[in-house]
Amino acid sequence: MHELIVIGGGPAGLAAALAAYKQGVKDILIIERDHQLGGILNQCIHNGFGLTYFKTELTGPEYAQRFIDMLEDTSIQVCIDTMVLEVTEDKNVHIVNQEQGYQILQSKAIVLAMGCRERTRGAIGIPGSRPAGVYTAGTAQRYVNMEGYMVGKKVIILGSGDIGLIMARRMTLEGAEVLACVEVMPYSGGLTRNIVQCLEDYDIPLLLSHTITDVRGKSRVEAVVVSEVDETRQPIPGTEQTFECDTILLSVGLIPENELSRGAGVPLDNRTHGAVVYENMETQVPGIFACGNVVHVHDLVDFVTAESERAGTAAAQYILQPKKEDDNSLIVKNGEHVSYVVPQKIREENVDRKVEMFFRVNQVFDDCQITISSHGEILAQKKKSYLVPGELEKINVSKKVIDKINNNEIEISVQEVN
Repeated sequence: MHELIVIGGGPAGLAAALAAYKQGVKDILIIERDHQLGGILNQCIHNGFGLTYFKTELTGPEYAQRFIDMLEDTSIQVCIDTMVLEVTEDKNVHIVNQEQGYQILQSKAIVLAMGCRERTRGAIGIPGSRPAGVYTAGTAQRYVNMEGYMVGKKVIILGSGDIGLIMARRMTLEGAEVLACVEVMPYSGGLTRNIVQCLEDYDIPLLLSHTITDVRGKSRVEAVVVSEVDETRQPIPGTEQTFECDTILLSVGLIPENELSRGAGVPLDNRTHGAVVYENMETQVPGIFACGNVVHVHDLVDFVTAESERAGTAAAQYILQPKKEDDNSLIVKNGEHVSYVVPQKIREENVDRKVEMFFRVNQVFDDCQITISSHGEILAQKKKSYLVPGELEKINVSKKVIDKINNNEIEISVQEVN
């Protein structure tokens, strides 16, 4: 029996485990399926990490190593090269590895920190033949940065998520020619800084409202056809462009890795594809917490760290000071022009000063107003000069605002300001 089991040894799992340890929980086990801790950060060799949390600019491996180093002064146990097969509602964790074989571990609390996976070609149904040379951007990143394998020489990138943008620059620096980054939406899915630093600084075209309509090649990709799309994302005849290339990188979205969560009976949000969580990152299964990209896809690892520390702290409180929670909670709704909000539920009795809430808009705004309301009654408003779907937005809802609510519903919406 362990006090706390953390599933996932990436930035979320590490931060959650260390936060729980600081609260007084000493029997903590981190389970990681890879052969080393650090998660996706190990292949993110570019800088730009840690500006908020550590107040300095780090590469991905450097950021991860800082947390790995913190483990040395603790009693936190680590189990690497270990696959979690199942998590049950009564907090049994079924694992298997080469050394101990199959085991069933019991825990007082669990933190889910499995991260996310990339959407593949099959998930989006690109037409054309099926030759070699089609990779997800993250797979290509691992090949180039960790395995020392160059995936191609003439590259088209479909999608403008952050990994795709970063790989446009990486491939260019390694000597490849990146012909274009093609995005079906009328706006980029990545951070503005990555558009500037990874595309504009290297004169790589960003074709908005375009998509790949044909892949040509037998044993290897030989060419792709790119077409402009209309407002309904349908290709417009007569707009086709043909690019001769040998590689396609897909940066078409990330999906929280929640197969284990489903098995444990954790309800999921069909907007985020992650767990429905309370203000302290507890799921609707008591004693099971979730944090990081397994809840919703983050832009910045600093946000992941802060959220995961909250989850770890709450897990420790659950273990050390157990109490029966009422589900008399506020339901958080995404209103006009908001795709989703996390957390989805708030227990008022657990709010001390404020609740930190993340959300994404579904269109580009230059001048706008964030509105917090309840059944049409405006509780608070905040003006913003710029919001885009590719950048996660954060807003703090104060205890004072929450106390104004006379029913069990709160809504976050965004409106243009004329």
